[in-house]
Amino acid sequence: MSNRINIFQLAPALIKSLSDASQASHDSSLDSSVKDLVDIRASQLNGCTFCLDMHVKQARIHGERELRLYHLAVWRESPLFTAKERAALALTEALTRPSEHGVTDTLYREVREHFSEVELSELTFAIAIINSWNRVMLLQQTAPGTYDSAYGLERAQLQ
Repeated sequence: MSNRINIFQLAPALIKSLSDASQASHDSSLDSSVKDLVDIRASQLNGCTFCLDMHVKQARIHGERELRLYHLAVWRESPLFTAKERAALALTEALTRPSEHGVTDTLYREVREHFSEVELSELTFAIAIINSWNRVMLLQQTAPGTYDSAYGLERAQLQ
């Protein structure tokens, strides 16, 4: 992949706002394991290699099991995810690739069984934020691993 324009340099105020939103989402009450799964699944759906690479590495550093990462693309068929994680992944898919029906009442009820209103609000923002990052990085065609050191993703941590 080659870099095209550098949005980080050309729109620094907007990147800072998105970075601030990311930090606020990171600091929210949302479980970090759920957030990692959401970031990875949205990045898979959007085909964002840079973000997928980064978030898989972060999930491993946070203690995520490798087998669950392998199963994430087929989470519906895998027994490795909790009901709460399944609800978050279903909402991630519905908001990342919305159908003409949007979020159905059935899905909304399923998600509400596992998330409070505050958590659902935070989850919705987490999904929106990763989708925004995916689109920025897709346009830029940033190579995976380009900013590893900036995100504390030193190779030694991943071995």
